[in-house]
Amino acid sequence: MLIVEAVILLVVLVLISNVISHYLTFIPVSLIQIALGLVMALFWEIEIPLDTDWFLLLFIAPLLFNDGRRFPKRELWQLRGPIFANSILLVFLTTVVGGYFIYLMIPRLSLSVSFALAAILSPTDPVAVQSISKRVKLPDRILHLVSGESLVNDASGLIAFKYAVAATVTGVFSFSHAVGDFLYISILGFLAGFVLMLMIEFLRNLLRQQGINDVIFNTVLQLMTPFVVYVITEEILHASGVIAVVTAGVVSHTQGNRLVEDSPELKLVSEKTWDIIVYLLNGIVFLILGDELPLATTKIINDVHFNTFQAVGYSFGAWLILLLIRVVWIYLYQGISKPRRPSLRVALLAGLSGVRGAVTMAGVLSLPLVTASGQAFPQRSLVLFVAAGVIIISLVAAVVTLPLVAPDNPVPLQTRASFSDELDDELDENETDQQQSNEPHLLSEAEARIYIMRLAINAIEEHRRIENQRAAYDLILDYQFIIRRLELKTRDDEDRKQVVDDEVTLRQVGLKGEQSALDRLYAHHQISSQAYHSASRTIKRAVQRINHPNRHLDFAPLRSWSSFLHRTSQWVRSAVHQSQNKATSNEWLLIDRESAKSAIKALSKYLGDDEVDPQALDKQAIYHLVVFYRNRVERARKDQRVSRSEYAKQLNQLRVIALGAERTGVQSLLESGNITWQMSGRLRQYINYSENVLMMAVNDELD
Repeated sequence: MLIVEAVILLVVLVLISNVISHYLTFIPVSLIQIALGLVMALFWEIEIPLDTDWFLLLFIAPLLFNDGRRFPKRELWQLRGPIFANSILLVFLTTVVGGYFIYLMIPRLSLSVSFALAAILSPTDPVAVQSISKRVKLPDRILHLVSGESLVNDASGLIAFKYAVAATVTGVFSFSHAVGDFLYISILGFLAGFVLMLMIEFLRNLLRQQGINDVIFNTVLQLMTPFVVYVITEEILHASGVIAVVTAGVVSHTQGNRLVEDSPELKLVSEKTWDIIVYLLNGIVFLILGDELPLATTKIINDVHFNTFQAVGYSFGAWLILLLIRVVWIYLYQGISKPRRPSLRVALLAGLSGVRGAVTMAGVLSLPLVTASGQAFPQRSLVLFVAAGVIIISLVAAVVTLPLVAPDNPVPLQTRASFSDELDDELDENETDQQQSNEPHLLSEAEARIYIMRLAINAIEEHRRIENQRAAYDLILDYQFIIRRLELKTRDDEDRKQVVDDEVTLRQVGLKGEQSALDRLYAHHQISSQAYHSASRTIKRAVQRINHPNRHLDFAPLRSWSSFLHRTSQWVRSAVHQSQNKATSNEWLLIDRESAKSAIKALSKYLGDDEVDPQALDKQAIYHLVVFYRNRVERARKDQRVSRSEYAKQLNQLRVIALGAERTGVQSLLESGNITWQMSGRLRQYINYSENVLMMAVNDELD
C-alpha cells in the first residue's frame, strides 16, 4: 500500500476509534485503537513498514516536546527533587532489577535485551495518571509525584533503552564508558535543547519585530521546532535528542508565557494545532501496535521454544515485576517523606497508575531488525509481544481495578490517545478542593456557559426592535440550541428523559396548531391544493419522527427537526423565487406565517388549560419552541424583509452585544467565586473564538 493511502487509513481509524470510545466509555480508547489495528492487519492484510530513525523522529520528538511544553510548575516544581529521583533512579532501578528478573523469567532473552525491555517499559502514561486521579483520591504529594515522574521518565527510559539496545547490537558494554557517555549525551543534550530553543525564540522575536508576525507562519515554526532540535542534536552533536526536545519544550513553555498577552491568537491557534497533532500521533502509535501484533504473534506461535500461552504468561509476569517495583518504591518514599506510617493502599494505587502507553510502544517498535554482525536482533518478536502485552495488561488492570476502589465515581480511564481539552479540568478540581470550604457554590463549565449564554439572550432581547427582529430571533435560536445541548449534559438520565418527553409533547401541540392553520387556509381557498398537500406531508413526517419509539435516543430532538425544517424552507423559498411566479411565493410565505402563528396560539391554549401544570414542564423547552415559531413568523413577513447585507449588519451588531454580555457574565461569575480562574480562562477562550469567527464574517461581508 502506498504511504499516502496508509496515512489516510490510519487517520480515519483514529477518528473511528474515538467515535466508538464515545459509546464504550468503559474501554480506554487505546485498547480500541489496538483492536482496530489488529483488524487492519488480519482482514485487510495491511503492514506498515517501520524504520527506526524516522519512527523516533516522527513520534518521539513531537510527543516529548509537547510534554515539556505542558510541564506543570508550582507543586511539581516544589517536588523537583523527588520527581527527578523517580524519573532517573526509579527508571535505573526498574531497568536493572526489573531487567534481571525478566532475564531469570525468560532464560532465552539475553541480559542486555532484558534490560532493554525493562527500560522501555519504565515510562508511564501521564494522561492515564491524571485520569486515575479522578477516580481515586491519592494524597496530593503522591499525586504530584507520580504526575511529575510520568512527564520526565520518558527521556530517561529511552536513554536507558538506547544503551541496552546498543549493547545488544554491538555485543560490547563497558560500564565506565557507558557512564561517561551517558553524562556526555545527557548534559550536551540538555544544553543543546536549551540553546537551540533560545535561538529559535530569538529568531521568532526578531522576525516579529521585522513585521513577520503571521499566525500561520509562527505556528508552523513552532511545529517544526522539535524536529529541528532532534535532528541537530542527534546527527550533528551526537547527543540525546530525547533530552534536547524535552528541554526545548520546557524552555518554550517559559518563553511562551511572555507572549500570551502580546499574541493571544497565536497562542490559541498553536495550542489547538498541537492538540490535533498529538491526538493523531498517539492514536496512530496504538494502531501500529495492533497492526504489528499478528506479526509478533505468528512468530511466537511458530517458535519451537515458546508457545502463545507462555508468551502471555511472560507479559503478565513482566507487568507484575514492574508493578511490585513501583509499589515498593512509592511505599518507601511515603515512609521517608512523612513521619507517619505509610499506606500500602496508596502505594498500590500509585503503582496501578503506572499505565504504559505511546512512548513505550514507539520505543519498542524502533528495535533494529539486525545487529552489527548482520544477524537478526535476538528475540525481537518476543520483546515486541511482551511489551505490547504489558501495555494491554496495564490498561485492562486499571479498567478492572478502578471500579473496585472507586465504585461511586465512574469516570472513564483516559490515556494520551484520548487527549483532549477536558484534561485541564484537573486544575479546577484541585482548586475546588482547596476553596470548597471558603467559596460559594462552584459551577461546572456547562452550567457556567448556560448562565453567560442566557445573559447574551437577555441582551439581545433588550436590543430587539421591529426592524431587526429576524436577526434577533435567529441569534436567540442559535443560543437556545447550544443551551439545550448543555442542559441535557448536566442532567441525569431520568431528568433528560423528562425533558425530551416535554419537548415532544409541546412539539405535538405545535404541529397540531400548524395543521389546523393549513386546514383553515385551504378551506378558505387561500392556498392551492398542491401547496396544502405538500405542507401537510411535511407536518406528517415531523409527527412520525417525534413519535418514533426510539426518540429518547435523540440527543436533542428539537435540534434535528428545527434545523432540518429551517434549511428545507430556505431551499424551497429560494427555488420558488427562481422558478415560480410571485403569487406562489406569497402562498408559501402565507403558509409559513400563519402556521407558525397558529402553533403559538395552540401552545398558549395548551399551557392555559386547567389540566396542564406549566410549572411541571421544562421552561426552556417552552421558550425554545416559542422562539422557533416567532423566528418563522419574522422570516415570512414581507413588510420586514431586508437585504442580505442589511441582515448581516444587524446580525453582527447583535453578536457584538451578546459577546459583550457573555464577557461581563464571566467576570461576574469570577468575582462572585462561582468559577475558578482556570475555568474563566476557558470561558473567555470560547468568547475569543466567537469574536474571531465574527471578525471573519465581517471581513467576508466587506470582501
